[in-house]
Amino acid sequence: MTVYNLYIFDKYGTLLYYGEWNRLKKSGITLEEEAKLMYGMLFSLKSFVNKISPTDPKDGFLNYKTSKYALHYFETPSGLKFVINTDVVSTNVKEVLQQLYSKIWVEYVVRDPLWVPGAPVTSDLFKSKLDEFIRQSSVYSIKNI
Repeated sequence: MTVYNLYIFDKYGTLLYYGEWNRLKKSGITLEEEAKLMYGMLFSLKSFVNKISPTDPKDGFLNYKTSKYALHYFETPSGLKFVINTDVVSTNVKEVLQQLYSKIWVEYVVRDPLWVPGAPVTSDLFKSKLDEFIRQSSVYSIKNI
């Protein structure tokens, strides 16, 4: 299983953090443009799922898969949005995202007295703890090409 990249958005669509691990293909646009496209797609998918679902979607939109990658989505009650792209065989990613939120985000961002809510995360401690967490998670491996 392979992790490609991670986006963390606030409830207003501001990109708070972006990280990548095994991403081989670049989008060819700036990170800001890519983040806007990602957030717009998430907004549209969430709306589509809520309107088209034949039953009441308790959890709403959680993931989708293509032939090349899978996108996994986790939203907190406060509106933070965690998006991770993995290979298509990754499993238990929802639990990884929940742990990322509770063990890494809350510990190293929310409790950081220097972080201003809504501002991009620049803490080196957060970045190193996140990298360590992702590399030790069940969804991380290095893609052999």
